[in-house]
Amino acid sequence: MPATPPPTSRIAVYSGTFDPFTLGHDDVVRRAGKLFDQIIIAVAAAHHKKTLFSLQDRVEQVQTATRDIVGVRVLAFEGLIMDFCAAHNACAVVRGVRNVTDFDYEAQMGAMNRKLQPQVETVFLLPDAALQCISSTLVREISKLGGDVRQMVSPAVAAALGAAHAAASKGV
Repeated sequence: MPATPPPTSRIAVYSGTFDPFTLGHDDVVRRAGKLFDQIIIAVAAAHHKKTLFSLQDRVEQVQTATRDIVGVRVLAFEGLIMDFCAAHNACAVVRGVRNVTDFDYEAQMGAMNRKLQPQVETVFLLPDAALQCISSTLVREISKLGGDVRQMVSPAVAAALGAAHAAASKGV
């Protein structure tokens, strides 16, 4: 009788700047957790963007928001996501897609990623319909203008946004 190969862990990477981590992001992580054994949330250094929160702050916010989800690790990264996937033995990249515009962009990225690492699949997941309108950019703007973002982010992220905008208004 042939030996049964040992089970392999299906690892997926969910990457982004997460500035801030929204309830839409959280929903995608929870959905991905039903499909994969492990999810690595890869928080991008994002040298090409001006972020509201530092890399360390964003990593901590994501860790806090996802601490109750089994099989999730949160790591900072820079460079190509396909190199990160190879280094962590990931079989897939998870991407949240809210609308057609997201899909067009993510499909192009997925095709390019396949050229770089053909063995890594790109999996598109739709967040819950009630969360599809949420984007980090809009959350930052609404918060900056004094709007209530508690239905869009975790309580910890809402507090961090409020503190960041209060500090910015004082010139700190």
